[in-house]
Amino acid sequence: MNRLNGKRAFITAAGQGIGRAIAEHFLDEGAYVTATDINAAALADLARSNADNLITACLDVTDRAAVFATIADVDPFDILVNCAGWVHNGDTLTATDDEWQFGFDLNCRSTFWTMQAALPAMRARRAGSIINIASVASSLKGVPGRFIYSATKAAVIGMTKAAAADYVAEGIR
Repeated sequence: MNRLNGKRAFITAAGQGIGRAIAEHFLDEGAYVTATDINAAALADLARSNADNLITACLDVTDRAAVFATIADVDPFDILVNCAGWVHNGDTLTATDDEWQFGFDLNCRSTFWTMQAALPAMRARRAGSIINIASVASSLKGVPGRFIYSATKAAVIGMTKAAAADYVAEGIR
């Protein structure tokens, strides 16, 4: 249908799972896609099957400097998709401080950083879309064994709503 013909997208965790499905769908719809992932082999596999309109970049989204450098190094994009995430398996009593930190670093802080890096160019163009992948396991619904994951995805929902309220008047949704 080419609904995204000529649009540029930047997608995190695009090597597999939901991120890959989004990248492939965007490519099918005519978008130019910068697909990022920490997994170079998964990106290479994606590139083999979708060479046209695709750039891949290895990116650890828990590295702030790498996030800002990678976004600065690509052409300005219309769509940011934050898909990187980690699903913690455990409850309140079994969760550790290290798991809590990692969950918030990967699921939330990386989303914060990519939005921070992408927003100036979107604001300058007065256009853009930011898609942050959350979950029903969040502020929407309690799910057994997903204590940290649910907390991080609730934070993603809150960040997304706050950013939308801050920038909608500038053409960013």
